[in-house]
Amino acid sequence: MKTFKANYGYLIAGILFGIIFVKAEIISWFRIQEMFRLESIHMYGVIGTAVITGMVSVFLIKKFKLKALNGEAIVLKPKKFHRGVIIGGFLFGIGWTFTGACPGPLYVQIGSGYTVILVTLISALSGVWIYGWWKEREIAKVRN
Repeated sequence: MKTFKANYGYLIAGILFGIIFVKAEIISWFRIQEMFRLESIHMYGVIGTAVITGMVSVFLIKKFKLKALNGEAIVLKPKKFHRGVIIGGFLFGIGWTFTGACPGPLYVQIGSGYTVILVTLISALSGVWIYGWWKEREIAKVRN
C-alpha cells in the first residue's frame, strides 16, 4: 500500500509534465517539423533547456550524493561508447522526423487525442523489444 501511495506523486508529476508539454507546444507535429527544417528555434530552446537542466541535476546529484525519494543511493555508472549509439541515434532521428514524436511526448500526444500516435508507440516498443532480443543474442555469442 505504501508503494501505491508513493506513486501518487509520480502521477501528479506526470500530469503536470504533460500539461507543460501541451502548453509549450512540444507535442506539436508542426513545431517538430519546423525544427527539422531549421525554420524555428522553439524546439532547440526546449531541448537546450532540458540538456542544461540534466547537466545541472547530474552535477548536484554527484556533488551532494543525493538519494532517491525511497532513500536509495543514486548511482550513475559511466557507459562505454560503441557504434550502436550512432546507429540508434540515427534510427531515433529518422523515426522522430517521420512521426513527429519522440518517446517523451508520445503519451501526452495519445492523451491529447492524437490516437494515430499509438502506431508510433507500438513501433517504439517493438524497437525496444528487438534491441533486447538482439542484445541477449550478442551476449550469448560472447559467452559461448
